[in-house]
Amino acid sequence: MSDQTTPGAGATYAAAGVSIENGDLAVELMKQWVSKATRPEVVGGLGGFAGLFDASALKRYERPLLASATDGVGTKVALAAAMDKHDTIGHDLVGMVVDDLVVCGAEPLFMTDYICVGKVHPERVAQIVKGIAEGCVLAGCALVGGETAEHPGLLGPDEYDVAGAGTGVVEADALLGADRVRAGDVVIAMAASGLHSNGYSLVRHVLLNEAGWKLDRRVEEFGRTLGEELLEPTRIYSLDCLALIRATEIHAFSHVTGGGLAANLARVIPEGLHARLDRGTWTPLPVFRTVAQVGRMETLEIEKTLNMGIGMVAVVPAESVDTVLAVLADRDVEAWPLGDIVERGGEWSDGGAALYGAYAE
Repeated sequence: MSDQTTPGAGATYAAAGVSIENGDLAVELMKQWVSKATRPEVVGGLGGFAGLFDASALKRYERPLLASATDGVGTKVALAAAMDKHDTIGHDLVGMVVDDLVVCGAEPLFMTDYICVGKVHPERVAQIVKGIAEGCVLAGCALVGGETAEHPGLLGPDEYDVAGAGTGVVEADALLGADRVRAGDVVIAMAASGLHSNGYSLVRHVLLNEAGWKLDRRVEEFGRTLGEELLEPTRIYSLDCLALIRATEIHAFSHVTGGGLAANLARVIPEGLHARLDRGTWTPLPVFRTVAQVGRMETLEIEKTLNMGIGMVAVVPAESVDTVLAVLADRDVEAWPLGDIVERGGEWSDGGAALYGAYAE
């Protein structure tokens, strides 16, 4: 028997389902978008093993605290894949990461992303990265690197998932959170653009699986198709929150994600205090009412999962309210007084935050 190998007969990476050539093409296609998501502190360009950020920029801080966050967008990617629309899911990813950073008062500095695909479709990957880069521009941070991994056999040829990590910085004595919150503070709501990127397992179960609705179904209450409504990008609040910090005294922020409004706000309410939130101050967007009606869901149950139309809240001293509302209005962010902080006790003794009353019609 010969010990020579027949040319072309051996296994190849391509035969295993991984195309290095497609990966290289995807990198070339995404370069134009990544180049837009930068900051002066970024060193080097796309293609290195690590993204570089000039930390000497932090010398202006007395005691800089680095903040880090990581997240994904959950099963919303399944809808993007089903609709073959991939240029907004990255926007969602950035919003989920940077708005967790800004809650403590941190300015987002840079992000990295991870895109896992069953098969690299270069144009599709470039569209995903385009959304991430555009989100970074809206957030004021840089996209310094990322990874695209092809996993045939683990994911189908048209399946993918995305995740990202971000880093920000805040001066130690400017750190926001529960330590600053006081009785008498006012809770200000900032309107969401829609479902954002949480609760899609519930929404898909109710509208697609149980009710049998199709993504191309036009829903009059939405003024567009179901798919278009469900892919509405997450609103990014980081620059809005930073503008508030510069303008007036802020005690805390809460990013309303999985778990709903009350549970997320409770994370920044100290022991002994309670946030009482008035449902009568706003009318949830039609998509929330639709999910509740079609799924025959109790109010408390849907509030445990969905943001109900509020994506971020600020807890501020009463004397800051007018300034906060004026700054947000100038930035085209719909906002309103949602509730207040009181001493815990009596009917306000359960948990750190609770909704009361009925929603405005």
